Amino acid sequence: MRERLSFPPTVMTLDAGGTHFVFSAIRDAIEVVSPITYPSYADDLQRCLQTIIQGFEAVYAQLGNTASAISFAFPGPADYAAGIIGDLGNLPAFRGGVALGPMLEEHFNIPVFINNDGDLFTYGEAQYGLLPYLNHKLEKYGSQKQFHNLIGVTIGTGFGGGIVRNNELWSGDNGAGAEIWLMRNPLNEKWFAEESLSIRAVTQTYYQLAFENGYNKLQPFDIFQIAMGRKAGNQKAAVKAFELVGEALGFVIAELITILDASVVIGGGISNAAPLFLPKTMEVINSCYESVQGKQVPRLESKIVNLTNERALKEILQQTGNLIEIPFSTKKVSYNPLKWVGIGTTILGTNKAVALGAYAFAVYQLNKITSAGLRS
Repeated sequence: MRERLSFPPTVMTLDAGGTHFVFSAIRDAIEVVSPITYPSYADDLQRCLQTIIQGFEAVYAQLGNTASAISFAFPGPADYAAGIIGDLGNLPAFRGGVALGPMLEEHFNIPVFINNDGDLFTYGEAQYGLLPYLNHKLEKYGSQKQFHNLIGVTIGTGFGGGIVRNNELWSGDNGAGAEIWLMRNPLNEKWFAEESLSIRAVTQTYYQLAFENGYNKLQPFDIFQIAMGRKAGNQKAAVKAFELVGEALGFVIAELITILDASVVIGGGISNAAPLFLPKTMEVINSCYESVQGKQVPRLESKIVNLTNERALKEILQQTGNLIEIPFSTKKVSYNPLKWVGIGTTILGTNKAVALGAYAFAVYQLNKITSAGLRS
């Protein structure tokens, strides 16, 4: 009989790529099986769906025929709450709406949860990565402040994001929350943000600035090596390519923090080049607007701290505030007027954060199911 509501639950997961599917399972935030990889058969829907079932069946067998749920990230557009996948770019067989979640629920007779990878990346970092890391630091320095919200951005093949609010994944009324790839691009008013925040953006910009032909011969890692002086090439163009990433990212993050007042974690392959783009990002975020009277107005109300800079983080953590008197009383209360949030890179690694996010989301949903059952 299939396990349904035991805790910690066993959750089967899937890393869905355009070329390969990797199946696994997690219990208590630890991978508990040997991952299984199958081709995705991206152009053949029937074969693709059969492969997904076959992959989960293989993991299920490794688990001794017991699992509580299936939870994974899958490309969009999609109605994630309903588990229905729309027309996909990297899996062209998916057209016209495919009821992937209901198919798996019917086959395995357990709950199935599907989300966007940007959402699950953020949720994983909120539960097991950057957010607990930051809160642990605050406790260590005796601060009463704790963070409960997190913005996630991923820069890789595309530009994605997610929002965690009060430790819950926030996806909006249509499951289209945090589709930040469509935010305004400050480098070109006709572009959307992803055109400057992706793998293709780095390579295209490098070749344009270097006045070289051969687009796609170099990958962002090669351009990173050139920028760091470790590989032959146009170093000035390589450095500028990443600075432009930082400039566009700074604009997007500033807009997000203005609305959400939360710390930010950066993931995706390009996040490894943070030493090259993050200083520019911080420069943009910490810039000023100008009033009609010519007065400089800080772009954000809160102070933004670069969490990859240990010295800067330590300085902010040491500012624990002071005690102030309660009027007409002999008592005092703690007061710290400093408002701040941090920006850092992934603690877990992007792929692990997505997997743990999928697990944490399943645990959260299974707890809701259990609570509802107890109330009824």
